[in-house]
Amino acid sequence: MTDVAVVGSGPNGLAAAATMARAGLEVRVFESAPTPGGGLRTAELIEPGHFHDLCSAVHPMALASPFFRRFELSRRVPFAVPEVSFGSPLAGGRAALAYRSLDRTAAELGRDGASYRRLMAPLVSRAEGVAELTLNQLLRLPRDPAAAAVFGLRTLEQGSRLWNARFREDLAPALLSGAAAHAVAPLPSLTAAGAGLLLGALAHAGGWPVPHGGSAAIARALTADIEDHGGVIETGRRIGSLAELPPARATLLDVAPPGLLELGHGSFPAGYRRALESFRFGNAACKVDFILSGPVPWAADGLADAGTVHVGGTRAETAEAEGQVASGRHPERPYVLVSQPSRFDAGRAPAGRHILWTYCHVPADSTVDMSAAVMAQLERFAPGFRDVVVEFSVTTAAGLAAYDENYVGGDFSGGRMDLRGMLRRPVLGRVPWRTPLPGVYVCSSSTPPGPGVSGMPGFHAAKYALRDMFGLDVPDLGYYAG
Repeated sequence: MTDVAVVGSGPNGLAAAATMARAGLEVRVFESAPTPGGGLRTAELIEPGHFHDLCSAVHPMALASPFFRRFELSRRVPFAVPEVSFGSPLAGGRAALAYRSLDRTAAELGRDGASYRRLMAPLVSRAEGVAELTLNQLLRLPRDPAAAAVFGLRTLEQGSRLWNARFREDLAPALLSGAAAHAVAPLPSLTAAGAGLLLGALAHAGGWPVPHGGSAAIARALTADIEDHGGVIETGRRIGSLAELPPARATLLDVAPPGLLELGHGSFPAGYRRALESFRFGNAACKVDFILSGPVPWAADGLADAGTVHVGGTRAETAEAEGQVASGRHPERPYVLVSQPSRFDAGRAPAGRHILWTYCHVPADSTVDMSAAVMAQLERFAPGFRDVVVEFSVTTAAGLAAYDENYVGGDFSGGRMDLRGMLRRPVLGRVPWRTPLPGVYVCSSSTPPGPGVSGMPGFHAAKYALRDMFGLDVPDLGYYAG
């Protein structure tokens, strides 16, 4: 019998395995793909020498997640932290830029600069408390009540029709909406507002880091730590049932609810099974990766220095595009999330070349190739963009679902991001990482705190498994520990 079996080696499965291995337990990880990583894979997708992130590309949580802070990820992986965390281009060659400096950001937002500062400053000064609040389960007392109060009031404002009440121009609202649209939810909404305010606070508090070598560098750091502490990772091993696993005192499953049902093979109680069957997934993305002969020819100054660009236009235009997706339509002018990693990591492409990572939101299960709409949006704010495109590759929502079984219908968030979806993840309960089966825990992004490369779902599941099954506390996860 082994101590711990982990199914799935996405960021959460690896975080769970690293935590358990650090506690001195025998850990075995089972991954169906040829390499570990899940959403943390980087590959030569189109041409040799051009390294594209297959899923996640920019990592706002890498410096802020409580798990990654304990793990000292910043000491294990070299990161570039762009001075401009993100930007939003507007017509007329203008752009709103979120610098790491809140003061500089406010100074360039015109008449709304002071209002933006008043909105964000309390969140930035309490960024650690805001991250602790949002990266744990909602049904708990916050450790920093002041941060919770500030965050809650601003989420209520920005998640309602009052979201424009404090603004007079279009730059600041566009900047906020670009971050909020990461949630793949209608705008305005509480979940989108909460996501956007957290991401904005992290942008000013520490920046949005880009890992050198791509997202796979994070997976390599986690994998190396697991193996250094005696853990074993078996790739090419798809587990179809819990019965296929070796006997283990604790089993942690980095799977979405349909995968959990498959693994359980009818062993879950009826009520829990019904909850999993009724779990709702959200909309999806169509991803377009580019090789470019030069940098993106943005019309607006400053966007070339942004790690991330939210291409959607004004707040109203972004809201319209996200509303169309929510109603099951494919926008003609979609919100496009853009990452420019080779601007900050020259090793990602040969000299003179660049790679560009983009996606736009689409309805779940979409098979539509959105590359023409994506390129039209980029051409709109970067005239001449088509002239620098060497080659591109498209992954539809259906393709994302085929790539990773956890991306049901192409939903890379692990479940719908609305209030119900955040509370019932996958079930409503004080410890939703526990399943009714003794010693079996679920640790995917379908559990709190949800999507994003934070490692926190895996860390939470491991914390309870350590306590329940082994009577152990969370071990030291630091770089030189163990």
